[in-house]
Amino acid sequence: MALAFMAISCSDGDKNMDSLVKIHTSLGDITVLLFEDTPKHKESFLSMAEEGLYDSTSFHRVMSNFMIQGGDLGSKPGFSNESKRLIPSEITTHHLHAKGALAAARQPDNVNPERKSSTQFYIVHGRMYTEKEMHTDLTKLNYAAGRYLQSEANLPLRDTLLLMQEQGRMNELQQILIELKEEISAYTALNLDKKYTPEQIAIYTSVGGYPSLDFEYTVFGQVLEGIDVVDKIAMAQTGVADKPIEDIFMTLEIIEIPKTEVTAKYGYKYPVLEDKINN
Repeated sequence: MALAFMAISCSDGDKNMDSLVKIHTSLGDITVLLFEDTPKHKESFLSMAEEGLYDSTSFHRVMSNFMIQGGDLGSKPGFSNESKRLIPSEITTHHLHAKGALAAARQPDNVNPERKSSTQFYIVHGRMYTEKEMHTDLTKLNYAAGRYLQSEANLPLRDTLLLMQEQGRMNELQQILIELKEEISAYTALNLDKKYTPEQIAIYTSVGGYPSLDFEYTVFGQVLEGIDVVDKIAMAQTGVADKPIEDIFMTLEIIEIPKTEVTAKYGYKYPVLEDKINN
């Protein structure tokens, strides 16, 4: 299924050109496109890439089935001021956390109510979801399951699930709870349904991603090439704070390219102006 994201021409001088960013790593290259309707994030990412500020930083937080995060300028000696830059929120309702989405990290709402972005970024790894999952509030389900499993009749199931948890079989465990959703809902008298848009359901059941982050963080680009490299990084062995045991450093390169070539090479179709106005 093709994802219809929005992009930007790179320069005011030539609307027929775009700027892609290639992230070079020891595990391969990732080419990303930046969206037009998140201009502050695009400008920041391109300017920092051009200045070489991200070079020699690493993907310092890696979580399989979730995301790979990098660009911590504070890890570079003498760059503490740059690491404190904040970018005004450009959260939209049509840029989702589909697999390969490029988004900006930020501090939580209690200390950052305006949801301003930091200069760190992440690329969604995520996973595929079933339609049942997309119609279930997984946070509420897990909370309700805790009460449901306290029942004496359900203690054998609790022991089985605890063993699965110890074995790291979390996806399998989650699927069991989803299948028990109606029973858990009846036992706890809690509504465990969740509403997602048809677009979200279509994307997360076909492409995958991480839907619970939607509309909470600014998504400002997407991977055009190198999603296999994202997979490799996401599967890297990690230690404390989900940091890879072996550093995965990066350097960024800006590629000026005609938009027609972006479409021909990567299959990306730029939206027309009317689409952007109507959305």
